[in-house]
Amino acid sequence: MGVSQMNLPAAEGHEEHDEARAGAGTALPPERYLDREESWLRFNERVLELAEDESVPLLERVRFLAIFATNLDEFFMVRVAGLVRRMVAGFPVEGTGLQLPGQVLENTLELAGELTVRHARAFSERVGPELAEHGIEILRWKELSATERDTLGDLFRKRIYPVLTPLVVDPAHPFPFISGLSLNLAVMIADPRTDATVFARVKVPPLLPRFLAVSQYRFVPIEDVIAAHLTDLFGDVEIIEQHAFRVTRIRDLEVDEELTENLLQAMERELVRRRFEPAVRLEVEDTMSADVLDRLVTELDIDHRAVYRVPGPLDLSGLFTLADLNIGELKYPAFVPSTRAVSKDNSIFTAISESDILVHHPYDSFAASVERLIDEAADDPRVLAIKQTLYRTSGQSPIVDALIDAAEAGKQVVVVVEIKARFDERANIAWARKLEEAGCHVVYGFVGLKTHAKMALIVREEPDGTLRRYCHLGTGNYHPTTARVYEDYGLLTADPAVGEDVSALFNHITGYSRTGSYQRLLEAPEAMRSGIVSRINRQAERHRAGQPARIAFKTNALVDEAVVDALYRASQAGVAVDLWVRGICALRPGIPGLSEHIRVRSVLGRFLEHSRIYAFGTGEDEDSEVWLGSADMMHRNLDRRVELAVQVVDPGHQRGLRRFLDIGMDDGTASWWLNGDGHWTRHSRDEAGNPLRDVQETLVRERRVRSADD
Repeated sequence: MGVSQMNLPAAEGHEEHDEARAGAGTALPPERYLDREESWLRFNERVLELAEDESVPLLERVRFLAIFATNLDEFFMVRVAGLVRRMVAGFPVEGTGLQLPGQVLENTLELAGELTVRHARAFSERVGPELAEHGIEILRWKELSATERDTLGDLFRKRIYPVLTPLVVDPAHPFPFISGLSLNLAVMIADPRTDATVFARVKVPPLLPRFLAVSQYRFVPIEDVIAAHLTDLFGDVEIIEQHAFRVTRIRDLEVDEELTENLLQAMERELVRRRFEPAVRLEVEDTMSADVLDRLVTELDIDHRAVYRVPGPLDLSGLFTLADLNIGELKYPAFVPSTRAVSKDNSIFTAISESDILVHHPYDSFAASVERLIDEAADDPRVLAIKQTLYRTSGQSPIVDALIDAAEAGKQVVVVVEIKARFDERANIAWARKLEEAGCHVVYGFVGLKTHAKMALIVREEPDGTLRRYCHLGTGNYHPTTARVYEDYGLLTADPAVGEDVSALFNHITGYSRTGSYQRLLEAPEAMRSGIVSRINRQAERHRAGQPARIAFKTNALVDEAVVDALYRASQAGVAVDLWVRGICALRPGIPGLSEHIRVRSVLGRFLEHSRIYAFGTGEDEDSEVWLGSADMMHRNLDRRVELAVQVVDPGHQRGLRRFLDIGMDDGTASWWLNGDGHWTRHSRDEAGNPLRDVQETLVRERRVRSADD
């Protein structure tokens, strides 16, 4: 059934409803949700469109190709793996779509395959040739000069050969385990002594560069160098054929915390076990023979629909090396974040005590605001305690170093480390141990919940002897590296109400104390969903009563059915709803009788749009509110994580956030528009062919103008 043929209910009338009735409403059509797996793949398709866009600087297009590759790796390790597990266990697919799990998996694998081929061709047929025009080349072995081959031969013997382990499969040697995301060579060998043909596998060492530099801008895939020297590995045999292949395995962690006394040790054991999870994807070069491919499919026991033949080279996540080449004219113009958000004239505590400070990264410097706050707190003798959550941070983290310095200086330091942060588990385990050794109190959060909230609390004795609490609450991680490329907001405040709320939430996390309600916070899993839904319903009630009403969200994902249904009913009531969604969106906009008042837009570009903003009302009425938070509207955020959103009360900050939302949703802004059938249409030029406004470049220019005015 097409979306235009849905059997939709009439919009609700204008009679008065309490929140419960407004939340329940009339029956909504069962086809109202878009499939989340397809929606995620459509997001990655938008990343690919940027790689294909000739108006984007060339090396940035290379970066988008690499981002697409790493995104798809994670999608298979987590989302496809989850589908497979649910099918094997007989569980339904998460969500309330009408498709059976098998159909969802089939559609997902088919679309992923189409995008995989498109991605490989985008590199081989478009981006690769354009790189060559600028003297940047990824060459195959046969394209190298004799001198270059000799140089790489020396490199092979000195640096590569010693770490290779060829594994032959015969009656005495079973088929080897192929680790997830490893690059391998499948080699068919003819043994002259027995006339037998045997299969062998050579694993490409993961710690060596993906693309070896032949000269400054000439590279060759490492597997080509290994393939050219296979006789050095196997001796006096005939190499019949050799082909690269790559396997993806399930990579979701499963730890029964209720039965585990030491979560840190359990996580370390789970990381070792995870290497042996089932395979969910096989990528091979399109030159691979049918016999070799059949052998791999059989030995790996993989669904034939999850086998993708693509032009080589495989594993284009290695293109990050090329994207990082220092060729300024092929990249986005250099940008230096503004340091004006926080006054440099006095201590940061003086600045925050005077008024709330709203910082917008990467346009406002993370180092000059958030890092500065923690640094000054560590050094200030008046600071008695620091409490902070760490979900992800960088390898060399100034914030972690500052927390260690504070603990060694005798301050009370409490750090909630989320060691189950997906793909950062090893790094967070290392940080947890380092913090513990320095004397910090390290807490791992709740059983069964990830602590995803971004908050820091500093308790300081003021000159008059009173204690004052200073807080930072943000939408992004305390990660200095990603803060330069992730778009996020942070609120610095000394508001007593926020201080009491954050203190109570930390006590809840570390000591399991309970609080009845918060003054300026919404917290998941207790009250986030109900708080958002009740505010959506309130806007619907206002519109029915003839009062101004509006809803505007910016989020990374919109999947939760309760929130989606509340937005549908708000639209039915006539409320204008603007949704700026970077990634997955389960809501169908523009459906008559259901969502004709809802617009959904997506912005992708130089920076990763990462902030979450939830605005209610027009900004001119008494019910208007603006919230910033760490949570997307997803089951995992609202049910299985500790999240928070803080209400922004400063009128100037509210206006700035609403202006930001309006720019993102404006028809004159370059963006993708979601259609009711789940497809996204790119709008990047006006009717005359001129580029539309780039919201990110607009903010970059504004910061440059302000800096020039200093």
